[in-house]
Amino acid sequence: MTPPKTPHADNVVRGPGHGSTSGSLRHGAPDEARPSRAEAEEAVRTLIRWAGDDPTREGLVGTPDRVVRSYEEFFAGYEIDPVDILQRTFEETDGYDEMVILRDIRLESYCEHHMVPIIGKAHVAYLPRHRVVGISKLARLVEAYAKRLQIQEKMTAQIANTIDEVLQPEGVAVVIEAQHQCMTTRGVHKTGVTMVTSRMLGAFRTDPSTRREFLSMIGNPSSRGE
Repeated sequence: MTPPKTPHADNVVRGPGHGSTSGSLRHGAPDEARPSRAEAEEAVRTLIRWAGDDPTREGLVGTPDRVVRSYEEFFAGYEIDPVDILQRTFEETDGYDEMVILRDIRLESYCEHHMVPIIGKAHVAYLPRHRVVGISKLARLVEAYAKRLQIQEKMTAQIANTIDEVLQPEGVAVVIEAQHQCMTTRGVHKTGVTMVTSRMLGAFRTDPSTRREFLSMIGNPSSRGE
């Protein structure tokens, strides 16, 4: 097993508590700016009052605590360094150099504009150069970026760029298809609409046959249903 080359800090977004303390690298607020749990719960009470209800009534007394605990789960990605997930790689592949694909990875993210769910699937592929990584690591990488306030385009690029930087494969391909509740439950109220984004790097970008093979192997997920 050979340690992967350390990626350039300018190109990889790290979670809180890792690397530089600049906001652009940490993808989150500095620790000193983070409100306390009590302040977070009070903010929920404020929103309940703003909505027109009474946060002290029986059905809502425990809601602030439940919301904050839910947010700890929804946004757990801020506590994860995506680079660390891919650090353990393997060279004992008997020369395997064909495509590695993980298809239909369910993701749950949250729109950074309205803080409502983005529900969908990710399809991730890479062409190994010297190393491979455990498939669960690819799913965890998707999770690390999904469990943040996001836009789908950025999330797609982040997943692909991190794999490219850490594994340094011949190529990387990421396709995400998802439904956005900011579009289905508010605004234009259009249901059944799926947004598809892709990021192709290396051989997947330069070699049309490689790209076609990948797209053929993942098929048309949106037509298969959930």
